[in-house]
Amino acid sequence: MGTLVGVLPGIGPIGAMALLLPATYSMTPTSSIIMLTGMYYGAMYGGSTTSILVNIPGEAASIITCLDGYQMARQGRAGPALGIAAIGSFIAGTISIFGLMFISAPLADAALKLGPPEYFAIMCVGMIILSYLTQGSMLKALMMALVGLLIGTVGLDKFTALDRFTFGIEQLVDGVGIIPMAMGLFGIAEVLTNIEQTVKREIFRTKISHLWPSLEDWAESKWAILRGSIIGFIIGILPGGGVILSPFLSYAVEKRISKNPDRFGKGAIEGVAGPESANNAATTGGLIPLLSLGIPPNPTMAMLFAALIIHGIQPGPSVIRDHPDVFWGLVASMYLGNGLLLLLNLPLIGIWVQVLRIPYRILFPLILLFCLIGAYSLNNSIFDLVLMILFGVAGYVMRKFDYQGTPLILAFVLGPMLENALRQSLLMSRGSFMIFITRPISSIILGFAFLLLLLAIFPYFKKRRQKYKEFEEVE
Repeated sequence: MGTLVGVLPGIGPIGAMALLLPATYSMTPTSSIIMLTGMYYGAMYGGSTTSILVNIPGEAASIITCLDGYQMARQGRAGPALGIAAIGSFIAGTISIFGLMFISAPLADAALKLGPPEYFAIMCVGMIILSYLTQGSMLKALMMALVGLLIGTVGLDKFTALDRFTFGIEQLVDGVGIIPMAMGLFGIAEVLTNIEQTVKREIFRTKISHLWPSLEDWAESKWAILRGSIIGFIIGILPGGGVILSPFLSYAVEKRISKNPDRFGKGAIEGVAGPESANNAATTGGLIPLLSLGIPPNPTMAMLFAALIIHGIQPGPSVIRDHPDVFWGLVASMYLGNGLLLLLNLPLIGIWVQVLRIPYRILFPLILLFCLIGAYSLNNSIFDLVLMILFGVAGYVMRKFDYQGTPLILAFVLGPMLENALRQSLLMSRGSFMIFITRPISSIILGFAFLLLLLAIFPYFKKRRQKYKEFEEVE
């Protein structure tokens, strides 16, 4: 299913995971996380197929693959391009799983020694990360984050057991549901936005053969795959769009160190191998801060965060200790999943090409139908349907005015944790905010959060100052 989502332009892994969330409601926590994660890295695999054959990226992480992958297809080398993309992704996925195994546990052990003030500081870092999760205005991202925080306060107060912002609506006592919100913002809004756009899909007609790369292809690609794996894994751990940034960084590194940089953009196989390895490694790297610290570093990890909470598991250092079946089940499934994707992708490329010919007038109504069934099946509630439609319309309007839904939903899932940590800390200190300064780890993390905020705000003020100077010169 993930590969299918990656192949079809128009709905990315976030929207697909939002559609799948209701289906995981009756599953065990381990099964649901395995399915959602499989959807995620399956989409990373599938995105390369459209980039190489159609010159349209199935998702944002495959944009850079279009440059050399499509040129290789035009030269009759679509087979090696698709083959090295799948094999590079498999190798990168395997390397990054080892990293997940060896880094997560020590990081979680260290995090278990932290108290509410430290968790409040960590959540502050998570909230600052919101400003890095948007391609547009940082101010708009922070506004969306504040809206997400506000929506997160709706429902029963855990400390006082009083209703907050329910306006007498009984269904809001338990709070706003994450699934109707996610399906509206990422599913319905995506469809409404894509209906407006006309995408011409012209599949390059070439015989797909020699999927297994030659010895020469291997010689040119082996170090690109290794470098892409390392770059993707490291960038995936960091806050922001690691999955999107890592392929671009890998491509830039390969072009920089190449003896013949002029080949790039004209069908260089390293230009496919490096970025495809990087985006697959970044998907696994993003699981480390989620499972060890409880901080989702990118929008897709925010969906996994929501899935864990739905199943009664608090993401963070206690996951490995209290729910080892979830953590090690996920690790084992990723080993199997990487192998299965390699076995499935190469033989089924012909089928994926046929899937690309499904008209949007058939595809989009089906997505809307899945959204409606999924939202209603949660609680058999019309109210959930209404919520989803409202968030869908709101998400569509937000996109028209360049307001993104990612900061909103991430602030929504982090907000209650931030509030609880703050109130517990103030109870410990009898109302004194100095507890955040006097505790060394808390003060260091808050200092780091402040630095991140400055780094995010500085370009904004620099741009404003430059515009002001230009205005003065005109006068």
